[in-house]
Amino acid sequence: MLRISLALTLLFAPAELRAGGDGLISSMDELRFAAPKDKGQVVLVEGKVGKALRFSFVDNARSAFATSNLRATPEWDQAAGLSFWVQGDGSDEFGGLELIYDNDFAVRYDYCFPIRNKEWTKVTVAWEDLVPVLPGPKSKPLGGADGNLPSKVSAIWFGKWWYWADYPGYAFAVDEIRLEPSIRRDTRGDRPAGPPLKGLLDKLETRAPITIVTMGDSLTDFRHWANRKTSWPQILKDRVKEKYGTDVTLVNPAIGGTELRQNLVLMPRWLAKAPTPDLVTICFGGNDWGSGMRGEQFYRTNLGAIDRVRRMTGGKSGVCLMTTVPSLPRWETMDELADAGRRAGKERNAGIADTAKAFHDAGDKRSSLFVDDRVHLSPAGHELIAGTVLQAIEEQGRDRVKK
Repeated sequence: MLRISLALTLLFAPAELRAGGDGLISSMDELRFAAPKDKGQVVLVEGKVGKALRFSFVDNARSAFATSNLRATPEWDQAAGLSFWVQGDGSDEFGGLELIYDNDFAVRYDYCFPIRNKEWTKVTVAWEDLVPVLPGPKSKPLGGADGNLPSKVSAIWFGKWWYWADYPGYAFAVDEIRLEPSIRRDTRGDRPAGPPLKGLLDKLETRAPITIVTMGDSLTDFRHWANRKTSWPQILKDRVKEKYGTDVTLVNPAIGGTELRQNLVLMPRWLAKAPTPDLVTICFGGNDWGSGMRGEQFYRTNLGAIDRVRRMTGGKSGVCLMTTVPSLPRWETMDELADAGRRAGKERNAGIADTAKAFHDAGDKRSSLFVDDRVHLSPAGHELIAGTVLQAIEEQGRDRVKK
């Protein structure tokens, strides 16, 4: 039903965008975007050059987009990405860009950008920076030798899909969307030499303060009812502080009901608070599996997640993949996702907290690790995860890994 309702909001006839010699896709001098009914407005305003379009969204504008049928052309395959100018509203909120691929609403590419600056600011987006937010055989990276062709992008939208969780009112203006022939990208996300979590453990052993970011779904989200009194991120923070005598800043951006790829889109939100955390943990799988994600695609998604965290933190953050935690109804069903995490962590020399193995090792005591819904964690389950992550930090932060 969501796909149908969104499709019905496209009010303009298809319009191919043939970039000019300067790469111009759209001058934004004309009103070629349709506002979401009752949830926002699109108006012409003074731009950086000529006119621009100002997009505004009301409070709680969930799954609301300003839509267009602006389509790509073959020139897009020769470009490295696109850019546009943004004038923000001065808030700490973020805007969302979404591209629809080949008229298939199951293949969407999302990007998150800041709108704090009231001055015109250029946003440059490499094709690889756009995240395919849904699983499926067609949902591949955009561009590159093995990716989807950018020339098949069939719509450009601005707005936020359901997984953002928070939807305060916000506004921003956009001017001059262009193709970029080349984009210089940070390559500091390369595979590091030595123990993957050595930098973190070195700081702990010298009692230096650290920052931990815990990406995840409802097993990690503080707002979920099963986590409000006891949660593994808080237990981990307390154990580290007690054992090493250091201050720990905990940033928990987890959102219940979400998948790994969706949270990769939202990374700029927590990076604004913690641009170079000492550790980023990644705990996903249950919702990914339910949406159709399977082993090989999850492996590639985890590879991309490691690379993205390293690139966006300038190579300064340790990454720890947490293998997909089973539920009682899916005790072995999701094993291929856990194995995908192990393979990806090994391939990229990232930390691996084998939480799947820890749960399976519980044997007959496994039911005690869950609350009544048999999916979310009991206090014992939270304790087990926190202990597994701390063990990974200590073992994978040393030059000689414990046998």
